[in-house]
Amino acid sequence: MNKVEKLAKKITAYSCKIKKNQKVVIQITGDSSKSLVVAIIREINLIGADVEIINKEPAITAEIIKGITIDKAERMAAKDLAIINDADVCIMIKSIEDDSVMDEVPKESKEIYAKYYTKMVDAAILETTRWISLRYPNKTMALKAGMSYSDYKDYYYRVCTIDYKKLTEGMEFLVELMRKTSVVKITGPNTDISFSIKDIPVHKCDGLINLPDGEVYTAPVRDSVNGYVQYNVPSIYQGTEFNNVLLSFINGRIVEARCGNPKKMEALNEILNIDEGARYIGEFALGVNPFIKVPTKDILFDEKIAGSFHLTPGFSYKDAFNGNESSIHWDLVCIQTEIYGGGKIYFDDILVRENGKFVFDELDILNPK
Repeated sequence: MNKVEKLAKKITAYSCKIKKNQKVVIQITGDSSKSLVVAIIREINLIGADVEIINKEPAITAEIIKGITIDKAERMAAKDLAIINDADVCIMIKSIEDDSVMDEVPKESKEIYAKYYTKMVDAAILETTRWISLRYPNKTMALKAGMSYSDYKDYYYRVCTIDYKKLTEGMEFLVELMRKTSVVKITGPNTDISFSIKDIPVHKCDGLINLPDGEVYTAPVRDSVNGYVQYNVPSIYQGTEFNNVLLSFINGRIVEARCGNPKKMEALNEILNIDEGARYIGEFALGVNPFIKVPTKDILFDEKIAGSFHLTPGFSYKDAFNGNESSIHWDLVCIQTEIYGGGKIYFDDILVRENGKFVFDELDILNPK
């Protein structure tokens, strides 16, 4: 059994636990993942389940969005929602070779697509199916990560196929610690921020949500966020790369947003102005995959970096709901290991993590390796 076949079996048997006669949707974004999609379908057929495909090839999707109207977006959403609402499992695979195709799409068209298609379809996937989201390696991803294609593939399979069961005990201890916490305080370079997570559910991600996986997430009480935070991991959103994003908060709302390149500040604020919820935080999470240690400009990997956290502008997940709704969910990441400037996280004034390393012995398994 080769690496692709092993990954397909891990996805279907462990992550999704697909059973006979269940209905599975595979949402494909990019053609590079064809070998993995074929291997997954083969496993689904062996199980005796049914499969449907939603293909969102980026270049084709970009052209469709250029001519989008509210009516067209709603019809597209209705078509895919009929498939998703009838499904038990959704497997989302992205392998985008050219992520610049969205650059030529007018801003107004992107906003219509986000509000009347993406928001509706993404919500249905998250709320009605067992879902998993993953990437599949290609040369563009390797280039962004600063690796050779061969090295990147080795890295990809290493972090995606680790034994997540071994991390579960440490993650569960962290979950319980966060459930008992009222106030979180985070300090570091250009960062001094506090917020409440009291009574917001906390969840661990140990290979059942993403591959790679490795985070524990909740959400701040919507109006409790005060202070400022600077993210040090580059973030690509709608084809534009943002660096050193700095957000300032008063009573939960982002009142100022800056980034490293002044020429991109207008684009940054356009994203945060797409709707009222985009200026509030919908998720707070700690990255705990001990084998993911450096950014690769792919959020599915970067949000799992050991020693990192992310505070996410946009909608809140229903299973950790703080009341915030939006058409965006933008995971912005800050690494707090020493090489990235360090930092501290406190739960109710008790130091929990310093310079990216948890101070409790029970959490050592989650520290960078």
